[in-house]
Amino acid sequence: MHGPVFQWLSTSPHIPIGWDLRLADWSMQHVVDERATAGMLPVVLDWRRNSRLPRWQGVSTPARVVAVGVDDPRERTFLLARGLGDAIGSRVTHVELEARLTRIGNRARALPRELHAGPVTLDLFQRDGRAGGRWLGLHPREFALLWRLAETPGASVTRAQLLRDVWRLERAPETNSLAVHVSRLRAKLHAARCGWLVRTEAQGGYRLAIPAQRQGHDAPPTTGLVGHDAYQGRKSAFPGETST
Repeated sequence: MHGPVFQWLSTSPHIPIGWDLRLADWSMQHVVDERATAGMLPVVLDWRRNSRLPRWQGVSTPARVVAVGVDDPRERTFLLARGLGDAIGSRVTHVELEARLTRIGNRARALPRELHAGPVTLDLFQRDGRAGGRWLGLHPREFALLWRLAETPGASVTRAQLLRDVWRLERAPETNSLAVHVSRLRAKLHAARCGWLVRTEAQGGYRLAIPAQRQGHDAPPTTGLVGHDAYQGRKSAFPGETST
């Protein structure tokens, strides 16, 4: 094998010539099990209906996945909201696909892999947090909320800031989507004995509690809080998400 390597995630071993990065001296690994995508290799997800893997959502590192053949704008929005690195239509050429994969790889190397929030370690590639050796099972929007709060531990983040940074909304919607997602996030944190992490401010915002602000009877935090300027907010919720 020579040159960079990409994984072709598809039920078919045959990649359309327009998408075939082997024309640009890449090497291809055909993968039919989404669990085999773990690692640092970029992944090209075949979104064509007849060759799409039914369990594609199980990819281990969605930020390194580019879905190709996504001609419906709603489906592209859906995939980006699920944390995929990119989603593009059928008419893309291998030259453009190579540029997009390279950009994703450069971005991944520039961002911090992890962000610590008390006893919780947030993993950017997995889009999840773990505490006590167990994954929390965070929804992408819950992960984005906790990452945003962890950037400025102890500081109040207003509702408007969260809607702008996480939802990419400049005006507050008429729904209670933020409160619903915070409630779900707290439930998962509580199950991990760190429900005290997210505090509500009197003005309606939220903050990540630093260890000295801990309340209740949870086990004491095991790490400090580290802030990074690496968060990138996600666009609107994917189709089928409730309370958006």
